Amino acid sequence: MNENTKSSPHFSYPFTMLQNIARDVLDHARKGGATACETDVSDGFGQNVTVRRGEVETIEYNRDKGLSVTVYIGQKRGHASTSDFSPQAVNDTVAAALSIAGHTAADDCAGLADADLLAREFPDLDLYFPWELPVEQAIQLAQACEAAAFAVDKRITNSEGASVSLNESQFVHANSLGFMGGYPSSRHSISCAVIASQDEAMQRDYWYSTVRDAADLEQADSVGKKAGMRSVARLGARKIATCEVPVLFEAPIASSLIGHFVGAVSGGSLYRKSSFLLESVGKQVFAPDIQIRELPHLKKGLASGAFDDEGVATHERKLIENGVVQGYFLSSYSARKLGLRTTGNAGGNHNLILDNGAALEFSALLKKMGRGLLVTELLGHGVNPVTGDYSRGAAGYWVEGGEICYAVEEITIAGNLKDMLLGISAVGNDVIVRGSKQCGSLLVDRMTVAGG
Repeated sequence: MNENTKSSPHFSYPFTMLQNIARDVLDHARKGGATACETDVSDGFGQNVTVRRGEVETIEYNRDKGLSVTVYIGQKRGHASTSDFSPQAVNDTVAAALSIAGHTAADDCAGLADADLLAREFPDLDLYFPWELPVEQAIQLAQACEAAAFAVDKRITNSEGASVSLNESQFVHANSLGFMGGYPSSRHSISCAVIASQDEAMQRDYWYSTVRDAADLEQADSVGKKAGMRSVARLGARKIATCEVPVLFEAPIASSLIGHFVGAVSGGSLYRKSSFLLESVGKQVFAPDIQIRELPHLKKGLASGAFDDEGVATHERKLIENGVVQGYFLSSYSARKLGLRTTGNAGGNHNLILDNGAALEFSALLKKMGRGLLVTELLGHGVNPVTGDYSRGAAGYWVEGGEICYAVEEITIAGNLKDMLLGISAVGNDVIVRGSKQCGSLLVDRMTVAGG
């Protein structure tokens, strides 16, 4: 069944009602004098259960709905939103957007996406999997998750809780060029965070799994066990002397390096000239064997979509080929500011997959590094997007002879993102899918590690 036609009794409104509201918005905007209009109508719900030390701490339910309207009078733009779907509220919201447009200055880059770029096909990407999870069963799953963490070691003395959550939503995007599309989607997760204690010192760590289809979730006891093992492993953490060594970013945080790159080659940063990668298409930015593809039509992908936030059709593309930048992340507005065309990335990137053709086992990455730092946690936000200067608090493990020796804490890792991306000397095959950027652990050949 195509996702456009799927429905769930969990939603407050049938999908057809969202479509009708979108049509009403466009009609009101046209009658009110708008030369163009686009709207988003959404409806969703969620359930989250958290247990702590075996007892239920919170049971949360949420229902959300929203309507946003963007109108254009020529190239003057107005935007308004509401959570009220009544006819009068829809009318009032459109009127508010029109009023705002009447008082704003014209912007020659404003406007809807180009009509020839709008999506005309809507493949079923398997993004919607309702989870029939009675709250009693959710509690049992969370308790099992936390119990598995406590069972790892008697030094697990406290818990920040284990949570089980389900979220389902549906939306419609429509514009006055005749585009209308939308679909339901789901995202479910299990998480656990516990505290280990020894000699009055305490260490905390966590683990989680998040997917579209609950059947793909990591088992609750496995999530808890990993959280417990990670917390215990950090006991006895030491400080280290300042040095320059290779740094291995563990897979769960390695994707943050890809995130910094995405931010630097996104339209807003480029046209504002607030990026360390200006005019980088065709230039070597990553190590020569690094490839990054964007796969927006990946089945069950956490960032999949047949179209972006403007209705522009998405397409598979090579973003990095042999370390060289092939394209940017642009919306219609940022593309016009740069004299380019949108890349179908209004709202963000879609399933970025990093590969170097020779991904290594984690143990092989440690052997290749030899002596250096394995980073498992990053703290703070010390990244300058204009210069690429990078300095963040970190915790992890010291490695000697290709073997993990002991935990380290209260350190800072520093470098420049240009050098770090070019200096990725190895990629792990330990990919953990938790969001829109997918890669294994990344070994950077040299960074400054500042200790105590």
